[in-house]
Amino acid sequence: MTASCGERTAQRKAPQPAAVPEDKDYLSLVIGMDTLASDPFWKVVFREDSLLSKRPDSTANPFFHYFRGRRLFKQEFRDSAMAQFAKMKGNGADDDISLLRDHTILDYESRGGMMVEAELMQKILAAMKKAERLHSPLTFRFYDLMAKAYYQNGNESESLEYAERHFKSHPYNSHPVIMQRHYDVSFLLAYRMDDFDKMMLYNALSRKLALHIGDSLAIVRTYDSEAQVLSKRGEFAKSLACSRIYVDFLERTGRSHEVAYNNLATSFNHNGQPDSAILYYNKAMAMAKAMNNSRQTPLYYKGLVEAYRMKGDMKNAVMALDSAYGIEVRNLKKIEAVKFAEIHEKYETEKKDRNIAELSSRNALNESVIRQQRWILGLGTVAFLGGIGFLFFLYRQTKLTERNKRLESENHRLIMEQKLLQAQLNPHFIFNSIANLQSLVASGDTRESVRYLSVFSGLLRNVLEQSRKDFISLEEEIFSLENYLQLQQMRYPGLFEYKVELAEGTCPEELLIPPMIIQPFVENSIEHGFRNIQYKGMLTIGFALRDGKLNITVNDNGKGITEKSPGEQKKQSLAQTILKERFQALFTTDCQRARFDVENKSDAGGRGVSVHILIPEIRD
Repeated sequence: MTASCGERTAQRKAPQPAAVPEDKDYLSLVIGMDTLASDPFWKVVFREDSLLSKRPDSTANPFFHYFRGRRLFKQEFRDSAMAQFAKMKGNGADDDISLLRDHTILDYESRGGMMVEAELMQKILAAMKKAERLHSPLTFRFYDLMAKAYYQNGNESESLEYAERHFKSHPYNSHPVIMQRHYDVSFLLAYRMDDFDKMMLYNALSRKLALHIGDSLAIVRTYDSEAQVLSKRGEFAKSLACSRIYVDFLERTGRSHEVAYNNLATSFNHNGQPDSAILYYNKAMAMAKAMNNSRQTPLYYKGLVEAYRMKGDMKNAVMALDSAYGIEVRNLKKIEAVKFAEIHEKYETEKKDRNIAELSSRNALNESVIRQQRWILGLGTVAFLGGIGFLFFLYRQTKLTERNKRLESENHRLIMEQKLLQAQLNPHFIFNSIANLQSLVASGDTRESVRYLSVFSGLLRNVLEQSRKDFISLEEEIFSLENYLQLQQMRYPGLFEYKVELAEGTCPEELLIPPMIIQPFVENSIEHGFRNIQYKGMLTIGFALRDGKLNITVNDNGKGITEKSPGEQKKQSLAQTILKERFQALFTTDCQRARFDVENKSDAGGRGVSVHILIPEIRD
């Protein structure tokens, strides 16, 4: 017998939102569509495809490709549908969208009632394990796919086990539609296994559910299932009674269909009632023609052949057999036509794909050329900027070279100026020393003159050596000063005493000072401060370090600065002017300023002059 596939009752509720929001949980919608009967299911598919196709980002939405693929499959464009499913892209290889894509493709690849080959079976098994590992909400669908594959391969026991897993893990397993389908599938598997106990069990569960929800159609359909069980057990009279109950209900409610008539006609054949069988076979064929069924089944005519043979009407039996053969031939031609259309569509699709691939290849080539041009342009820009930079570097180097030359020239000029200033000062000192020597010679003191000349020659040698240097040690400067003071004491016996004081922390061996900066002030003290005084003069020269500066003090107790003859004022002014110019030449930066101050102590009621010289601390 052919299992009944009657219409689902419209009383069962299903998620059918009246308004579709712009963004929604499409995965939950797809899972919830399991609770819909056939017609509402396809209405949702066509509606969602229409809505998503109007969105500007439709091709980027994986569910647009899902619903479009479903629609194309319904319209029997299998290859185009599979191409749409393949375009479903999620956020990764292991997300739910990728699993939905894999399930849908594997589901359609395994359809057709043919045996599922080992390679496809391995793909289904691997996808199921991935869904289990990820705890995906779609895992139940892969259990259902395994159940179908085992059923097609004739392994009903494994199919039944996965059908049970599918039902238990289904998120809507308490929904009447899901429960009813599970009982129907389980009944069919038990029928295939000749397990009458399970057949009766699942049929009883189906009847109990139908009674609970008040679904009269589902109730009488259980009588059709019971008729099949009884027919399989050879209890044809009871089977006929159950089939009559089912058909009578369908006729009363206006729900008759050709499958129910065929099952009842078969029951009449089993019970040896060919006339009634012929009546209901004809009703089944007439209803199939009235519904414009494009693919008529030869099953009805095969039943007619058996009924006419039973009656001994071989003429009509042969005619029915010819009709069955003709229907099979027409169906085969239609199948071939559909296959040809699919092949043609596949060819057109592949042609488009080739064109797209060729365009993509050209685009890739153009992009490669553009990238190369960008690289060339970039390298050219870098080379151009590098050339500009190199020229600027050469320009800067030239400018720096010229500047260095100017600085060297300026430095050389300053050095020469320093030497010149020293050369101006040294003749002044030498002139005074020779004048002293002349005084001794004039006095007739030959021994003292010789001793003076010896000391003077040594001092003059030191002065000449120092005049070639910008800086000398403080120790050398003190040594030269003491020689000079001894010469002056020889010239003016008993006129003055002197002392040199070094403050704590002052190391004359390490400190450097310009030569001959103290001698002009010492000379002024002796020549102008101590001359013509009635007491013994005292000259003190002090050195001290404070705050990175060398403080030099020349202090005498002479008569101080008084009105002098024009010649004397000129001498004193010349020495100080030369010293200022030397300081300006030697100390040019802000952090190396040098200065000196001359204090006339007689202005404050004291005696003598105090000179304060301040120069930067310079160490060897």
